[in-house]
Amino acid sequence: MMSAGEREQSTQPEMSVLWHDLECGAYSADLPLWERLADDADGPILDLGCGTGRVALHLAALGHSVVGVDRDRGFVASFNERAESLPAEAVAADARDFDLDQRFGLVLAPMQLVQLLDGPEQRIRFMTRVAGHLLPRGLAALAIVEGIVPAPDEGPPLPDACEIDGWVYSSLPLVTGFDDDLILVRRLRQTVSPGGELSEEIEEAALSVLSAPRLEVEARLAGLNPVGLEEVAASDDHIGSTVVFLEASS
Repeated sequence: MMSAGEREQSTQPEMSVLWHDLECGAYSADLPLWERLADDADGPILDLGCGTGRVALHLAALGHSVVGVDRDRGFVASFNERAESLPAEAVAADARDFDLDQRFGLVLAPMQLVQLLDGPEQRIRFMTRVAGHLLPRGLAALAIVEGIVPAPDEGPPLPDACEIDGWVYSSLPLVTGFDDDLILVRRLRQTVSPGGELSEEIEEAALSVLSAPRLEVEARLAGLNPVGLEEVAASDDHIGSTVVFLEASS
């Protein structure tokens, strides 16, 4: 027989999925850009680092055929469960090594995926895979954050929070730090059980410092041609980003 604590714990969802949805799922400032690119694309769409489907399922709901790739199998399972009858499917693979039997008119890498890769060698390896999956004249769009601009001193930010089956989850953005060539993005994650027990941890993600010109140089080495940039403005809760456009050779 399970104890009360075990019964409480058994009601919790997959934790990586929960935190991902809580911290990333509500972000929408970039969606109009992806919508426009999808409308202009000649062929299916590939979403790299798709997570649980924030971008891919949004585009699929608009009628686009989308394949998502993520190395987190929990994200992939959640994506496919949510896709239902939509023209979308996710597969588990590493963005540096994926090999799909398909080419795409548009490849997206939202949410600074490319900066999670460790250094120029891994980024070129990643973009070489991207180039190999694009149709002739197909477009890749990679989002990066070129620097962290301190927010005005308007008091501490509000946490992202939700309640599920009596459990309360909260994720509070902390001050971003720097360590050599890394941007350290930290969050305080707190969980309160139905019985009032608090647990907390610091979650840290390390992004490589990267500029658009540097990424464009590396893209050429991977066989992609830089064709422009577009800014996604910062929102009240999220920093802005630069989207680098890269085109496959004909």
